[in-house]
Amino acid sequence: MHCFQRAGWSLAAVLLVAGCAREAPQRPWAGRVAKEVNSLGYRNWIVLGDQAFPVHSRQGVRTIMVEDEIPEVLHGVLEILEQEQKVVPRIYVAQELDHVPNDRAPGIDEFRKNLDRALHGHQARALQYKSLTVLLEDSTKSFAVVVLKTQTALPYTSVFIELDSGYWDADSERLLREKMVEVVERSS
Repeated sequence: MHCFQRAGWSLAAVLLVAGCAREAPQRPWAGRVAKEVNSLGYRNWIVLGDQAFPVHSRQGVRTIMVEDEIPEVLHGVLEILEQEQKVVPRIYVAQELDHVPNDRAPGIDEFRKNLDRALHGHQARALQYKSLTVLLEDSTKSFAVVVLKTQTALPYTSVFIELDSGYWDADSERLLREKMVEVVERSS
């Protein structure tokens, strides 16, 4: 009987480990992405690009090929960023995404649902795709950009994440500037 108890415990341990493995799927890209994201700061960008997203040749733009879909990668990136205190994500999507019909791009309706879930409650600002690429191009002149090129093959699905300060927000900056003006005015 003692032998069966040990076998039972061993079986339970194996099932527990197997069950946990199913709950947290392995993301082979997660370690490298975490390392890249942890090195970024304020005004850096992370782009989750679709399959057609161009590889940039400009210095300071790093491209990582990721064998996963954009919603899954966004979920993973936001998990990493949510543990950071130095930066917070400002998320942008293409305005066109809401207007792409499922009959012209089969799977886009499901993609939009999955993307919404992957946002973890963060608000995504919609800008025209051309405007987003211009913003990105301008940023690459001075700041690092990490492009995670995914397996998603749907139009206007790339997600652009601009990193903002995690410990100093726009309200704090505005109040600081107002106080500085007050001090200058009082001393004059």
